Amino acid sequence: MEPFTTHTGRVAPLDRVDVDTDQIIPKQYLKTIHRTGLKEGLFADWRRLPDGSPDPDFFMNQPRYANATILLTRDNFGCGSSREHAPWALLDYGIRVILAPSFAEIFYNNCFQNSILPIVLEARDIQRLFDHVCADDRFELTIDLAAQTITTPQKSAFRFSIDPFRKQCLLQGLDAIGLTLQREQAIADYEARRKQDTPWLFPDLCA
Repeated sequence: MEPFTTHTGRVAPLDRVDVDTDQIIPKQYLKTIHRTGLKEGLFADWRRLPDGSPDPDFFMNQPRYANATILLTRDNFGCGSSREHAPWALLDYGIRVILAPSFAEIFYNNCFQNSILPIVLEARDIQRLFDHVCADDRFELTIDLAAQTITTPQKSAFRFSIDPFRKQCLLQGLDAIGLTLQREQAIADYEARRKQDTPWLFPDLCA
């Protein structure tokens, strides 16, 4: 997993509450177990009008938000089903940071397993950022994970909280598999002892 240390990027606004995972990545795009290519389905139902043409009001169809890597949104982002394809699709599109007043718990956990930093801010701070985005076509933020700060181009800073363990995992680029592999030698030693002490549990060794 790619480590997350500092990140500067364009901010895209999604001014909606209760965005569920079926809207982030609709069910017809869940046939793959690969993490790439899913950006084609990201917000598929919102990106297009009923006639199939691009919705000019949706951020993904506006040139000013091209190559945005920070998503600014509202309460309860990522609610609904637990599909991990949702953070996969966001990451495949290029999103590395999501700012919201609150997140659905499972989605929030899945972000950390996929090198996306979900940041919880007070609703008033989220609104201030929406105001900045509306006023500036090229509004960017800099996120410093180690310092736990968000800095605007005007040098205003927001502080955010994060669980220390999750913070260290992101800084080191460790997901659950990476954490397990750090104990690879200890696991191998344990398995070797078990095979010696209880060989009847390993019939392939007794054949």
